[in-house]
Amino acid sequence: MDRLQAMNAFVSVADLRGFAPAARKLKLSPSVVTRLVAALEERLSTRLLQRTTRTVRLTDAGARYLDRARRVLADVAEAEALAAVDRTEPSGRFVVSAPQAFGRLHVAPLMSAFLARYPQVIGELLLNDRAVNLIEEGVDAAIRIGALSDSSVVARTVGQTRRVVVASPKYLERHKPIRRPEALAGHQLIQITGLTPSPQWSFTRRGEQVNVELAPRLVTNSAEVAISHAACGGGLTMALGYQVDAEVKAKRLRVVLEDFEPEPLPIHVLYPSSRLLNARVRAFVDLLTSTRHWHFTGR
Repeated sequence: MDRLQAMNAFVSVADLRGFAPAARKLKLSPSVVTRLVAALEERLSTRLLQRTTRTVRLTDAGARYLDRARRVLADVAEAEALAAVDRTEPSGRFVVSAPQAFGRLHVAPLMSAFLARYPQVIGELLLNDRAVNLIEEGVDAAIRIGALSDSSVVARTVGQTRRVVVASPKYLERHKPIRRPEALAGHQLIQITGLTPSPQWSFTRRGEQVNVELAPRLVTNSAEVAISHAACGGGLTMALGYQVDAEVKAKRLRVVLEDFEPEPLPIHVLYPSSRLLNARVRAFVDLLTSTRHWHFTGR
């Protein structure tokens, strides 16, 4: 028995004082309405309606139950209406997680545009370089770079970024040209542990991966520190394309070993579920895909 359907049938019979008019209102047969009310009475172990050949009237228990049933049905209708609004009009708290550097450079401007477009949304942007648990930490959407291991969320690819080795023109002028990965031996190397946790860099040669062991002069968990040190002539570092884009365009850094770069890393937007996707997530993803070009692969 569908309890809400049976409750609705009972309220309709009580309001219209008959099974036939209730059946017409509900677009059901009178026999179905009769069975629904009978099943509800059986579940409650009490008679709600007194039936005669000409009239239907409430019992004392039925009169008490009718008031509660009306409130329950009204609450359900209100909840459904709120859910429908949430699916169509973005509003309420909206939490986004992103890596620190990428979040500052690219997700923060997107969030500003999103909040300007939807004034009923209250935004929260969390910048950190760990993979947050969306459900446990109450995150509505997350931006992640690289391969994904969490199959419990929905992931949509929204871009990709190169992994590049860069150094300042001043540093490169003082050293022999670096034409092959093996030529890195003996150079001043800067390791970013967030990108390469172990002291080695991966390259691609004729479609196969080649790993080069490092003896780094500087190790840091901050891409900004590594890139700044490289721009000051401190050596070579491997970073993500978007992280060094401005420095390369300003000619403070130069890319080397382009012919040996590994495959670009995908950029994803993640959210807990695609079923009954709420309006905030849907609008955010739509704005992202329609206004942002997160393909940091140009040469």
